[in-house]
Amino acid sequence: MWGGTDVQKSVRSIHTSLDAGVNFIDTAPAYGLGLSERIVGEAVRGRRDKVILATKCGLVWHTGKGTFFVDQNGARIHRYLGADSIRYEVEQSLRRLETDYIDLYQTHWQDSTTPIEETMGTLLDLKKQGKIRAIGVSNCTVAQVRQYRSVGPVDAAQEQYSMLHRGLEREYLPYCAQNHMAVLAYSPLANGLLTGKVDPDRVFPEDDLRSHSPLFSRASRIRVREMLDRMRPVAGKYGLTDGQLVIAWTLAQLGITHALVGARDESQASENAAAGGLLLAAADVRQVDELARAGALVGPKIGR
Repeated sequence: MWGGTDVQKSVRSIHTSLDAGVNFIDTAPAYGLGLSERIVGEAVRGRRDKVILATKCGLVWHTGKGTFFVDQNGARIHRYLGADSIRYEVEQSLRRLETDYIDLYQTHWQDSTTPIEETMGTLLDLKKQGKIRAIGVSNCTVAQVRQYRSVGPVDAAQEQYSMLHRGLEREYLPYCAQNHMAVLAYSPLANGLLTGKVDPDRVFPEDDLRSHSPLFSRASRIRVREMLDRMRPVAGKYGLTDGQLVIAWTLAQLGITHALVGARDESQASENAAAGGLLLAAADVRQVDELARAGALVGPKIGR
């Protein structure tokens, strides 16, 4: 979905991340129709006890139940969180990940055709069986999270959050903080745009989702580049790249407990990992925040 995958380079990137102190890996069956999970399974072989594995359920291609989501690599992906499907999916994920338990199991996208009570009841059963250890949700509304929590404990929520997408701050983040839920920010680097490495004139291949994204229009890239330029004195103070400053800022935000950052190669993995251990001074967080708000976009529409 992002211009192709080099499997062995991906495995080496994960090894580099683990060696640098990263211990949390998030994936999903829908990423490459199982390929991402197989890559993770290979990468953590022999190191499973050192890694917290998170994957997901609810985007399926083995059934036409639920609602159609997207065509991917010749497969029709549906949103479906029925009990029968979740039980099938978890077994497939366990096999691909080469493990007998999943640390965090998340509903990837919400399914309007299945009652949340059924979905959550199934997840609780899997937890009792020891196949999963914690339950998470993704691409949810606060109202949907409340429904999940009315059935059982929800440990984590994974949502889009970055300097450019700050819609969670109004209600979602305070709700999760009040209820002791972890919040996993996905796309904190805005699919690479906030690394400062995406030239305004760069052309993405057709199979890269960024080739069709308004966020990656030339005008948007120029605006973001200017925003990062204004932040560079703060980055320089700590000896950071643009991307490292953005990661550190993300982790400093109230309610954000994890930043999910992708790495295409070993150098990116090392750069990202180094940012995870950095604590910015409060005054610098505020300064970056002021500059970020000037470039922020309207919050994402979630819970679709």
